[in-house]
Amino acid sequence: MSRATYLVTSEAQRGTAMDAIRRAPLGFVIEAKRNKRSTPQNDRMWAMLTAIGQQLVWHGQHYPPEWWKDYFMHELNGGSWMPHESGGMIPVGMSTSRLTKQEHSDLTMILEAFAARHGVNVEEVKSDDPA
Repeated sequence: MSRATYLVTSEAQRGTAMDAIRRAPLGFVIEAKRNKRSTPQNDRMWAMLTAIGQQLVWHGQHYPPEWWKDYFMHELNGGSWMPHESGGMIPVGMSTSRLTKQEHSDLTMILEAFAARHGVNVEEVKSDDPA
């Protein structure tokens, strides 16, 4: 048995996954996890980050969407920091690719609230994905 992934959205699919587990040789690793973010969620997030980067002057300057992503990931999860060799601290360990759909929805809510507080228009950027 090699590598297999099962998306369980019905009882029949659950049964198929359970059969595969029963057939797995001893010593195999079985991992169950929530589904990751969807493409529409990811597209909306980047559109919102771009809108914030283009519309908002933050402490005297514009920042790129990638930097805003790091900012909001730390807002969502607290994040970790490590010292930079020339002084100060830098954020580490944050990746949106590991977020579940619910975590990504939470991140979007943080982005929307921030944008609203700072007068950034992100309303034209909508997702077709319900979550």
